[in-house]
Amino acid sequence: VQLVEAGGGSVQAGGSLRLSCAASGRTFSNYVVGWFRRAPGKERDFVARIGWNSGRTAIIDSVKGRFTISRDKAKGAVYLQMNNLKPEDTAIYYCAAALGATPFDNWGQGTQVTVSS
Repeated sequence: VQLVEAGGGSVQAGGSLRLSCAASGRTFSNYVVGWFRRAPGKERDFVARIGWNSGRTAIIDSVKGRFTISRDKAKGAVYLQMNNLKPEDTAIYYCAAALGATPFDNWGQGTQVTVSS
């Protein structure tokens, strides 16, 4: 499945951004959709995921209360709402999809998020 991301940009600390991810030409039915990020000089890390069918979510502690992952079935999109952004949230954010319980093997191109202090 080809993933199309949008919504990155540059904000000041405390600002908000919403990232979106859509599947080109199909739906996310039976997929788990996740967001990952790669900060400068670091490995790519998991941020959050959502089961498309179940709506169940998981999110890392460091962004809990600031980031929310959600889906809009009518629009066929998954969102990562990021509030109260901090400079340490600066990274390239990637959308990924996994069919059921399989590993994430479909990746978007990434979108840059830059948070200045």
